[in-house]
Amino acid sequence: MKKNAKKLPVPDPVARELRWFGWTDKGRVRANNEDSFLALRFDAQEVHRLGRLGEAPLATTDFAFAVCDGMGGAKAGEFASRIAVEKITTLLPRSFQQSAKGLDAGAGDVLTELFTQVHKALAYVGNSYEECRGMETTMTLGWFSPKWLYFAHVGDSRLYYLPAAGGIRQLSHDDTYVGWLFRNGQINEREARTHPRRHVLQKSLGGSNQFVDPQLGAVGLEPGDRFLLCSDGLTDGLYNHAIEDVFRNPTSADGTNPAQRLVLDSVAASGRDNTTALVIEVR
Repeated sequence: MKKNAKKLPVPDPVARELRWFGWTDKGRVRANNEDSFLALRFDAQEVHRLGRLGEAPLATTDFAFAVCDGMGGAKAGEFASRIAVEKITTLLPRSFQQSAKGLDAGAGDVLTELFTQVHKALAYVGNSYEECRGMETTMTLGWFSPKWLYFAHVGDSRLYYLPAAGGIRQLSHDDTYVGWLFRNGQINEREARTHPRRHVLQKSLGGSNQFVDPQLGAVGLEPGDRFLLCSDGLTDGLYNHAIEDVFRNPTSADGTNPAQRLVLDSVAASGRDNTTALVIEVR
């Protein structure tokens, strides 16, 4: 090989398709389901709400997936999570259109503004109607483009990353004191799951905080990567290794999909809370 010969660039593997599965269950204790989840496909011209199961090419459109866990008296929590997903459906494609027109807005700015607007809408409704007073919700959102997952998060719903090479990693940070203890190595996963204050939130949308400061991040996509968005009801019943086991053995004798299996296993083990899972596979 000549000394000055140029090396041909090695093309990066490109994600061509997404496949997703969503499932939710009110559990064995709660009277109603205050969780909501969303699957959305959009580009600069149009937006489509997607079903709980599906697959679609990733080359020409973007996708958003979100899980929200509502809180509040009566049915306020249920309303809060529904309002949040409806706002995503309206605001995220609008921001995409502005970007397509050349307006300068990075993914982080778009997602921060989205969370701010959801927070303001919930606070307004909560202050305007007595039956909605105290409504709050968590929100964990993943925005998939052909090469990147951009995510934003508030609360204690979770986003997990299961790379093609193996393993499991929680990308989102639980907005609780117990979550802080766990991230800083002061307690282990078992202690975090049984701590009496594990569900006490320090941050939520529609809550008493005047400003919203969501956690933001991004992950480069590789074929074979998988992601899980879930409410805290799922992790109340399953340890991380149990979640990974479901992904490691994707085929099921009873024909259930990965999200359904995760929810059914969690409800069987606990079932004290509403339980929701969204599984996204990069193909």
